[in-house]
Amino acid sequence: MNGLPSYTRSQLALRNGQDKPEIWVAYFGIIYDVTDSRLWVNGKHYEHWAGQDLTEEISEAPHTEDVFERFSAVGLLK
Repeated sequence: MNGLPSYTRSQLALRNGQDKPEIWVAYFGIIYDVTDSRLWVNGKHYEHWAGQDLTEEISEAPHTEDVFERFSAVGLLK
């Protein structure tokens, strides 16, 4: 993960599928691009919203954190 750019929470928040076309989420300090996922339409995935850190919310999901292996890491959360 070295070499990835760092982004603030404010910069991440803009990648919510509404303010900018990118749909990003963070998990344990790593930002993932979920733009191409059919499950993140308009920046929403069930009751979860893009542009934020989902570390605390993953425990409520019906899947494990392994789901992030499907997506590209695009940055680190400052």
